[in-house]
Amino acid sequence: MKPFSQACENNRQPILDVLRRVFSDRQGVLEIGSGTGQHAVYFARHLPYLQWQTSDLSENLEGINAWLAAEPSANLLAPVMLNVKQPSWPELVVDAVFTANTLHIMSWESVTCFFSQIPVLFQGQQGTLAAYGPFNYQGNYTSESNARFDLWLKDQGAECAIRDFEQVNALAERAGLHLVEDNAMPANNRLLVWESA
Repeated sequence: MKPFSQACENNRQPILDVLRRVFSDRQGVLEIGSGTGQHAVYFARHLPYLQWQTSDLSENLEGINAWLAAEPSANLLAPVMLNVKQPSWPELVVDAVFTANTLHIMSWESVTCFFSQIPVLFQGQQGTLAAYGPFNYQGNYTSESNARFDLWLKDQGAECAIRDFEQVNALAERAGLHLVEDNAMPANNRLLVWESA
């Protein structure tokens, strides 16, 4: 049985609409936290010019592989095991990174590690990072549903929380990235896009 996320089904087209634009001149993308694998099979099929590299923690790889086996694409690669806190990431040739609904379920230490590795991945070349999920602005929730969701997250684990955009953007800037787009998305989410200098 393949794992299934209804949220992936709901948000995949709005995300794709943005990725088609911001990844139009990219060649290889690393998806960090591929989750069920649903996004990967959908985006790879609709962005055939992009080599799509999946990744996640070891416990999620079997589910991702099940989706890849059911809906293969020539440009879709089997997942690599990746914990953002590991000292060195797999050596990959990519000029784009995509992640969805991960920053709020990571610890802040993990979010910091995530951004610190982006310039290592891009190896001094121009790259694009796209991150989807809920964000607070100036310490405020963008909706009551996000406030409730944040309480639920904190009940799941003390290190989980909706992140403040300003703090996340500061990490991106420290990594040599500059914000180029902040897209409103369904269900009070955002799709933030940064580019390397």
